[in-house]
Amino acid sequence: MHAELYTDGIEEITVSGTIVRVDLVSLSPTERDANNAPKRVFSQRLIFSVESFANSVDIMQKALQGLVDAGVVRRNQPAQSHNGASGVRDALAHNTRSLNASSNFR
Repeated sequence: MHAELYTDGIEEITVSGTIVRVDLVSLSPTERDANNAPKRVFSQRLIFSVESFANSVDIMQKALQGLVDAGVVRRNQPAQSHNGASGVRDALAHNTRSLNASSNFR
């Protein structure tokens, strides 16, 4: 039997030269935040070469598209900015969740 890994999400992605580190998190069964929700705590790290990370993202995008096509996942339309153009910052402006992004991408 092969080991399996479950994660509740990605906390941070860090790029250092030709290495990409992806920090995975799990919801703590004991620690709570100010809103009494389970805290996201570091669980494991995936380490990729830049090339293997790019290939992995491509595979995940194809899997996501398959879920969208099957109706399992519904994509939200990007928000429109005040000047009529959509953008990542405008789309995330009303998002109440924290961004899952490293300072490398801000």
